Amino acid sequence: MHRQALAYAVLRGDQALAAAGLSLVEEPLYGNWSEGWGRAAAAMLLDRREETDAILCGSDQIARGVLDTLRERGRSVPEDVAVMGFDNWRAFTDGARHGLTSVDHNLQEIGRAAAQALFQAMDGQRRSGIELQPGRLVIRASTRGVG
Repeated sequence: MHRQALAYAVLRGDQALAAAGLSLVEEPLYGNWSEGWGRAAAAMLLDRREETDAILCGSDQIARGVLDTLRERGRSVPEDVAVMGFDNWRAFTDGARHGLTSVDHNLQEIGRAAAQALFQAMDGQRRSGIELQPGRLVIRASTRGVG
């Protein structure tokens, strides 16, 4: 299910890029959700596309690995390459050498809404369908001054 959701996000991202007159320079890479995978994926991407100027990662943990590889290769963040993660996991975003820009899924609100829906279902008030919860972009040093 997670891969399906990610594929949908990529599709939506392609639409947003097209609206801005941009496109992906490489197909998304998939692997373990770890710093090690982030390091390996960044190395593969930079070997194929040295001119890469932005990397969007599926998690903050992956993004931390990407930041390691960029530093090892002498690339400056965000001057040469902007990096962004997902989750807004403070252990990773605040602990990064460059504060990591991240998408905050608003998990506290998602949990609250899920619990409320569960209690309502237990009381016989069932709901169906998809309920969207807004997220937010938390901009930090890894993308500052880009664009």
